[in-house]
Amino acid sequence: MNDHIQMTTTTDSRELAQKIANTLVEKKLAACVQVSGPVTSVYEWKEKIETTEEWLCVIRTTRGLFPAVEETIKALHHYDVPEITVLPMGGSRDYLDWIDEVVTS
Repeated sequence: MNDHIQMTTTTDSRELAQKIANTLVEKKLAACVQVSGPVTSVYEWKEKIETTEEWLCVIRTTRGLFPAVEETIKALHHYDVPEITVLPMGGSRDYLDWIDEVVTS
């Protein structure tokens, strides 16, 4: 059994979020990427509070693919420091098996 993870990243456009999603799935680096938005992000950047409309990508993959997913996001992204977060993921055995099947085929 693989260690399953859920990763997230945000972008400033739906088009870039969709490009990231399509690329990760096409390269079999993720079984599924959900794109939602717009969402409002409030954060500090360069000592200033910013409020930005962004698009959220929720990525389902395995821990072993994290380096390749991170590299792909960074290559496509234009933020100086793109959000790339990861959480361990559990779930139904059928769903987790499906993730394994997709990313290892």
